[in-house]
Amino acid sequence: MSPQKYLRYFGLNNLFGTQRTKEILSVNPTVLPHREEAAEVEVTIYDYDPVNIQVHHFKTVAVCEKFKHDGKITWINIEGIRKSDVETVCNTYNVHPLLIEDILSINQRPKMDEVEGVLFCLLNMLFYNDQKKTVETEQISIVLGKDFVISFQEDANRDVFDLIRSRLNMANSKIRQRTADYLLYSMLDLIVDNYFLVMEKIGEQIELIEEEVIRRSNTKSLARINQLRKELIVLKRNLAPVRDLISGIIRSESDLLDDRTTKYFKDVHDHIIQASDLGENYRDVVTGMQDLYINNVNLKLNEVMKVMAIVTCLLAPATVIGGIFGMNFDIIPYAHHRWGFYFAVGCMFVIPIWMLWVFKKRGWF
Repeated sequence: MSPQKYLRYFGLNNLFGTQRTKEILSVNPTVLPHREEAAEVEVTIYDYDPVNIQVHHFKTVAVCEKFKHDGKITWINIEGIRKSDVETVCNTYNVHPLLIEDILSINQRPKMDEVEGVLFCLLNMLFYNDQKKTVETEQISIVLGKDFVISFQEDANRDVFDLIRSRLNMANSKIRQRTADYLLYSMLDLIVDNYFLVMEKIGEQIELIEEEVIRRSNTKSLARINQLRKELIVLKRNLAPVRDLISGIIRSESDLLDDRTTKYFKDVHDHIIQASDLGENYRDVVTGMQDLYINNVNLKLNEVMKVMAIVTCLLAPATVIGGIFGMNFDIIPYAHHRWGFYFAVGCMFVIPIWMLWVFKKRGWF
């Protein structure tokens, strides 16, 4: 019989954290993804130039077509993924069907593609759940075309683009003065910068667990170390591909990218390399904590064994003396002496005290 059949009734998967392991490792690109359709879609359109900006909010994607080739830079942010809406927008802006499949995919590896006049970026935004102590991801797809940027987000309740929205409302901001590729840079820059906020949260957890391991090592500490290792796997899975994504943009010779913007992408590349290095440092620290936990357990075991060995040695004289005087012989020295009992008991106390003095003098404890 399979134990999982009965363990599920007791919630032991949550106890041991195996469900989180399944979430992290259950990625199979050969299996067609099943994405749940969003209940509703929020479409926010920023249509701007250096002088004017218009912000529109819609509940349908059908209105996106009228902003095509209007002489301004258009940012279409779609929150909530539905297959029909994605196909409608992408067909309107001549996005290749392969890119549509990537937008609709789940658990996709971050990547960058150039297909038929558009530049496509797919990556994850990271968020830290303070209650569950886990790193959560939200896939975002960004399409850069001539004078337009289209972004597809899964969750309408959170993103990291509030700073871009505030800068768009400032007439003298760089984002209003530059082309659409600068908007793409700004979005990628905020996503990468938010990685550091998540890593700071993980760093705080590492400090707390490290102090706990040093002060009092127990199985709960080991479970928290194991949980941290899983979250670092999520970080590594997202950081390393984003570095390749930014490198691909820098090496690209696409007409959609202005030469003046390349240096900004290089700055993002430096940040993601720094984040990757920091993630590796975290992995080394967590591995060291696991070794420290094992060493502490072994040290405690050695201390217990040492105490037990000392107690055994101290009881040995009493055992020997009691055994000698308890033998079934007719003639035993001091067996019938009036002070024999007190003499034997005195030896049982004096010899262990002398042994303690010898052990202390030799530094055995």
